[in-house]
Amino acid sequence: MSAVDKDVNASDDVGTTDDDKDFASNDVPAAEKQPGPDPDAFPDGGWEAWLAVAGAFFIVFSSFGWINCIGVFQNYYQANQLSSYSTSTVSWITSTESFMMFFWGPVAGKIVDNYGPRWPILAGSFLHIFGLMMTSISTKYYQIFLAQAVCSAIGCSFLFYPALAAIGTWFRARRVFAFGIVTAGSSLGGVILPIMVEKLIVKVGFGWAMRSVAFLLLGLLIFGNATLKSRLPPLRKPLSLMDFVRPYYEIPFLLLSISSFFLYIAGFLPFNYLIVQAKASGMSISLSGYLISILNASSTFGRILPAYLADKVGSFNIMITFAVFSGIISLALWLPASSNAPIIVFACLYGFASGCILSIIPAMVAQISDIRQLGVRSGALYVLSSVGVLVGSPIAGAIVNHQNGQFSGLMIFCGVMLLVGSFFAVLSRHSLVGFKLVVKV
Repeated sequence: MSAVDKDVNASDDVGTTDDDKDFASNDVPAAEKQPGPDPDAFPDGGWEAWLAVAGAFFIVFSSFGWINCIGVFQNYYQANQLSSYSTSTVSWITSTESFMMFFWGPVAGKIVDNYGPRWPILAGSFLHIFGLMMTSISTKYYQIFLAQAVCSAIGCSFLFYPALAAIGTWFRARRVFAFGIVTAGSSLGGVILPIMVEKLIVKVGFGWAMRSVAFLLLGLLIFGNATLKSRLPPLRKPLSLMDFVRPYYEIPFLLLSISSFFLYIAGFLPFNYLIVQAKASGMSISLSGYLISILNASSTFGRILPAYLADKVGSFNIMITFAVFSGIISLALWLPASSNAPIIVFACLYGFASGCILSIIPAMVAQISDIRQLGVRSGALYVLSSVGVLVGSPIAGAIVNHQNGQFSGLMIFCGVMLLVGSFFAVLSRHSLVGFKLVVKV
């Protein structure tokens, strides 16, 4: 029996018992078991657990929060250091940065499973800050690409995944809520960091703006390194390609990964194109500049409030609900929007819904995984998502170009991809509990 068959949500609602709650240790061979805390004895609180949540929050703020603000560099680079390059060429810096953060997930996850979160977080802190410092003195395309899109982004990957994996060892009943708090750091970073960068560039110039942000993130990462730890000792196993492939043999995991792929194709499109579309619809430059902050501010609440509810009614149920909702409002609200009011309403609603989706997916992976293999399994899912992140914006841009600057095709593409992702999430849920509707999963 696979690990997935052992548990749906550690809930009596789906017929689990004390003998098979949340992956009893049957899934790990006896030779690999190590003395230490019981993997199934989740404290679900206590000062160590919540201190770890605080550390993970600031780590995610510094890593994924930074990734959420990279759109601010597209216009700046085009108008300054990289003015001789085309828009599509410059956009490869930001799209590659997002791709790199997700793509290195399996490597970061495997290191966490084998050695714990301490070393990858230290390495990620160095790479991220070093990359930002090198970006501050970069003037050529290849320099910015290597420093920001490669070095800093790999550092973000080695920060983000260990933080999620470590938090998963502390919580079961409150797991989704804990993940929601941690991932809210990315939304808060997406609100604060873009404004900070733009204001500092005007006041002190690009170089010192980047260095100032780097020093701020360094302080937050020092706190994160000091407070975040895993409850369980690492389970050392030789590196094997099958560690990354084996989860895909489990139908619920495979379907959830496909769902995540489609959701990530579309999930960031409003963040990338809403400002441009709003300006084309007549919104002023000053007002449109706040749309990303509105999206990320709404996303902060969307990561916490639905996550709290998901611990009560099930993470699959909540994620599917908001994924369908995000697809519907993309087609029913964003598509016909031609004035300021509906665009702003869409930004608020979509930010809330997308925040819910992105924060709950890690908890869904934990729900169908042996908690001692959470790092590599999270990475395996997100490496497929990284492909969606990489191709989503170029496909959307090609659609806009094909329509001679019109955005209706992009909006339809976004809504349809979100609904397709929702469909595969429904299939993943069905593989766990069948056609039962009123059940916590």
